[in-house]
Amino acid sequence: MHSLTKFSVWSQWSLREQLPGIEFPGIYCIAISEDNFSGHDFDWSENINYIGMTNSTSGLKGRLKQFDNTLKGKTGHGGADRFRYDYPNYDQLVSKLFVSVKYFRCDVRTNSPSDLLVMGDVAKHEFECFAKFNKKYIIDARYNDKQNTKNLV
Repeated sequence: MHSLTKFSVWSQWSLREQLPGIEFPGIYCIAISEDNFSGHDFDWSENINYIGMTNSTSGLKGRLKQFDNTLKGKTGHGGADRFRYDYPNYDQLVSKLFVSVKYFRCDVRTNSPSDLLVMGDVAKHEFECFAKFNKKYIIDARYNDKQNTKNLV
């Protein structure tokens, strides 16, 4: 079985590639705050605006890069498209954007039973995160709620 990690401390968006385990699949939470969350322990804050996951070969690093590219105006990440509707100015948004990740150590390029089980754990954990957030705040994270946010695409 994989070694279970916890969510990282919050990081400024611009420093996300320095987060531990960024090369692995996992879960990421993105928060918008005027306060500097950087270096603070992860908690289920109402400032969390998006919860996502990846099992891609490029890991969390690749998925967060895709998110960043979409915030800059490219396509490729539906959640980031929803952010852009409210935050069309990239520089103004990223100055108050923070991310925390929880990685799952495995090799997504294999079909080994142990790696497949870990990839299943990642997907299951994303739904557990949705449920934790919804239970605490009685709503979905703002940009996970596709019915109540506008999409540019």
